[in-house]
Amino acid sequence: MRKLLVAMLVLTASPALAQDKEKLLVNDLSIRTAFTFKMPDAVVQKLLPPGFEVNSPTAGPARGSNLGMTLIDYVTVQDPEGKPLPTRTTVAMNIPSKVTATGQAVGMVFNGFIGQGGAPGPYFNFGAAKISIDRHARTDADGKALVDESWEVKAEDGSAVTIALQYTRAVPTRGKVEAKLHSAAKPDFWRIYRFEQAADVVRSVSTGVDRVSKASFNATGPKLSSLFDGSQQLISITSIPYYARSVYLAAQ
Repeated sequence: MRKLLVAMLVLTASPALAQDKEKLLVNDLSIRTAFTFKMPDAVVQKLLPPGFEVNSPTAGPARGSNLGMTLIDYVTVQDPEGKPLPTRTTVAMNIPSKVTATGQAVGMVFNGFIGQGGAPGPYFNFGAAKISIDRHARTDADGKALVDESWEVKAEDGSAVTIALQYTRAVPTRGKVEAKLHSAAKPDFWRIYRFEQAADVVRSVSTGVDRVSKASFNATGPKLSSLFDGSQQLISITSIPYYARSVYLAAQ
């Protein structure tokens, strides 16, 4: 159960999906850092298309959150034949949701940023941006590892995100998860993720975990200012040093 709840920090897990009508799109490996936030449900609900509603986790490290931001540093991306594809750094923003009519839990990607040349991204709503990352770790003689990480996003539309983190690393939790993510721009479009990850929850309001010694987050611009106006609550931060994924498209 703990593995599933950790995975929900990044994506909303779905029930088992039929594989006979799926097409493998890409395999990739990445390093990720995931943030979850709590904002007024009415504000977040406006970001969802008709037929979907906010579905906040009721347990686990992200309990009570209703919006996520995942920072994705791709190590390798390959097509189904194993040929390399561009590794464009990405920031994805999603909402834990459910289908109103059925109650099925899904993730809803409503916004994001992607390295230049990749827009509008896999969900048709990512803006082009220049994204820089600085990440390094120091391990002392006692085996204690301290990680420093910073991200800077400068989008073409004037949106910007700056993040600086410092945290003590712990043993991550490994898990295998299947997830289904819809696009807020095209609600009838979704991608299926099957992935294995190693996740280290470094801060969680709901569980009391906090190994973060420094955390600054600033988001501005036309896509972000109305959401990150200072009233949001940071619920969790998760370091994901290993994320191996296969992405499928379902017959639609």
